Amino acid sequence: MKYTIETIIDLPRNEVIKKLDNIANFKHWHRGFISAEHVYGTPGEVGAKMKLNYQFGKRKMELIETILKRNLPKEFHGTYDSEGIHNIQKNYFTETPEGKTRWVTENEFVPTDFMMHMMTLFMPSVFKRQSQKYLTEFKNFAEKGISVAKL
Repeated sequence: MKYTIETIIDLPRNEVIKKLDNIANFKHWHRGFISAEHVYGTPGEVGAKMKLNYQFGKRKMELIETILKRNLPKEFHGTYDSEGIHNIQKNYFTETPEGKTRWVTENEFVPTDFMMHMMTLFMPSVFKRQSQKYLTEFKNFAEKGISVAKL
């Protein structure tokens, strides 16, 4: 399953990247985020792996992020693996003529078990809504200082 979403952030691209590229800010726009642990490679560089830990009520989730391409401030690509799903995400950042930042994210979800295969077939909107929610919550954090950690 593939889809593309985007948002316009009312800040210059360098400010957006500075906030986005700081793991300490994840808690402000990744609802349920608990912690990050370096797993492999040089942190922040191509090939590096990081474990991202989340908790949603009683449900815990672990993602392994692998950096595929890091060409900031223009683009950042990575994979995100968790139980049953492999996500390939390509993020592009461009400056608008008004000095804002356009963030486009291309997502591909590849199920690795039967249950996730069924979800991608019958409930694809769940994935797209969650991706859009992250972009919206980052926009709110970057522009207005609204943190999901305080909600």
